[in-house]
Order: sequence, then C-alpha cells, then structure tokens
Amino acid sequence: MAEPMAGRVSAAMASDKSTRRIAVYVDLDLVGDALIKLPMVRALRRAYPGAEIIWIAGQGPSAFADLLAPLVEGLLDRVIARAGTGAELRRALGPQPLDLLIDTQSTLVIARALRRLGARRFVTAAACGLPGWPPQFALNPPRHLVRRLLALVQRATGVAPQTDVPLRLPLAIESRAATLLPPGSDYVAQVLGAGGRHKAWPEAHHVVLAQALLAERRVPVLILGPDERDRHAPLAAALPGARFPLQEAGDAPPALTIALAARCAAAVAADCGGGHMMATAGIPLVSLFGPTDPAKFAPWAPVSRILRTQDFIGPDRDTSDMASIPPAAVHAVLREIASPRGPVP
Repeated sequence: MAEPMAGRVSAAMASDKSTRRIAVYVDLDLVGDALIKLPMVRALRRAYPGAEIIWIAGQGPSAFADLLAPLVEGLLDRVIARAGTGAELRRALGPQPLDLLIDTQSTLVIARALRRLGARRFVTAAACGLPGWPPQFALNPPRHLVRRLLALVQRATGVAPQTDVPLRLPLAIESRAATLLPPGSDYVAQVLGAGGRHKAWPEAHHVVLAQALLAERRVPVLILGPDERDRHAPLAAALPGARFPLQEAGDAPPALTIALAARCAAAVAADCGGGHMMATAGIPLVSLFGPTDPAKFAPWAPVSRILRTQDFIGPDRDTSDMASIPPAAVHAVLREIASPRGPVP
C-alpha cells in the first residue's frame, strides 16, 4: 500500500525554503484515527525537515498529545487540542503567522473559519472553493483514507509525498520490547482483536495458524488487547511455545506494541487499530477484511496483502463471515511475503 504517490513536481513549491511554520487541522484523533494520519505526519516532516509543524485537533482530543506522543517525537513540534477554529485557536497559535495551513476537513464552514487565520498558503479538503482566495482544494479525493491525506500534502508541496521518515521510539520502549521478544527466534505477530467483533478473524483460526507456524519453528506472537485478556490462559495452554508479550509486560501502550511488531518478520491482523500498529512498524502485513472495505481502510504497510471473505465464498454467502477466510490461505500468503528468516537480531 505504501508506494509513493505519482504526481508532477512543482519547482516553485519544491524549492520553497520560506515555509517555516506549518499547521494541520483535523477534527479529533482517537488512537485509530491518529495511526491512519501518521503517514501524513511523516510525509510533512520529510517535505519540511526544518519547519515547525503544529497539529491542531480542533474539536476534540488528540492521541498525539498522550498515548501516541512517543511516535511523533521529532515529527510534530506542538499538538493543540479542543481549540475550535476561532479566538481560542488564535491565542494558542500566537502572533507569529503561519506559512502553510492544511485543513483535512471537508466542511465549508470550518474552511471559511480557518481561512481567517491568515496563513500565507491554505490547502483544504473542502469540496468547494471560497470566494476571495485561490481555491487550493483537492478535486475527486482518493477513497483510501491515507491516500486522501497524502493528496493534501502533495497539493501543498507540489511533489509526491514520501512517508519513510523513521520513527524514533524511546530507548526504554525499544529495550523493553527486546526483553519481551529476545534475539534467537523468528517471530510472527497475530492480532486477535478488532474494534467490532464482527471484523475479527475467529480465535480458532488463529490457533490453527499459530500451530502451523510452530510446526515450521517460527514463534507466534499473539497480540491480545483489553477485550481478549481472559483468553490468555486458554490460548497459552493450547499453544505452548507461543509468546504473549503484552500479558508479560502487564500493560499495552501503543508504542510498545509497535516496538514488539518491529521485532517480527510479519503480521496478521483484521481491520483494527492493531493492524495499523503493525503497519506503522514497517513489517509485511496480511490484512483480513470482511464487512469493511479495504479500498478505504487498509493499513499503510510497506508490504501488504489483503485477503477478503469475498475471495473464498460464493455470491450468495454472507460477506461479513470472517470464518470463510481459511488459515491455510493466510499461512500461504505469510510464507510468500515473509518466508522464515532466522533469528531476530
């Protein structure tokens, strides 16, 4: 999914060295929302390595201010939450003008209010131009959520966005992950949960896949979220040799989950926040979809394969039946995109 977007280079924009203060406006960022927006953050930092980048969650909280703060260290300079679009936001931004303001919302009222902030350049996802200023808005935006955000970055910079800026996780987090998944094994992550149970792949299928991995001397790393905590003991009994690092750690901050994923050769996840964490770690990912649309929600992974229930059922079957994706098919794709590679360093 994460190949660079095509697009012509605007020499004027690409060579613009005067863009020193940038703000991005979003509605709010829960953890899943913020993970989807992380490629945009990385692309902006790549395009403007020396600029001040301010993230504005105008109508609610931002996970970039707390749970996901370790992921944006060095990428974002400030996070402003719940500041609206008017006087309170002006005060929070201070007197120094903005060189670039990117509005990710498609609401004309919000676009009008943000335009009054007086940024030197303004790019908006609003579907209509506003009178009195050059209409820099994206026509026919991509359906995929990440691509839609990157289209705004491309509109602002004039160049194809690059999302390969490395994340700088805290050393303590990296060390903890290395303790939980020490060198000497070939790990494969399996994310069992999903925000809605109707999106999750059946636990029994995960067990079959984990057994197949164990048979080829790979180590399944089962990622159990809060809703799966009570499944730890029965799964551990059924899968001797599997690892349950979040249960060993006693807590599950997103940064730790991502650091653990980075120590794995590949991952399997349904449409869920955990899948986006696996993608953020930059490892090959098998994404399993049924009732939701991968054309819109697929994680932004460097190597990604999508298996849908529609690939395995007849036209008259319920496409939301995640059990119709067989473990053997997932295992085969895993071997294709990340064959056994030996111990983790």
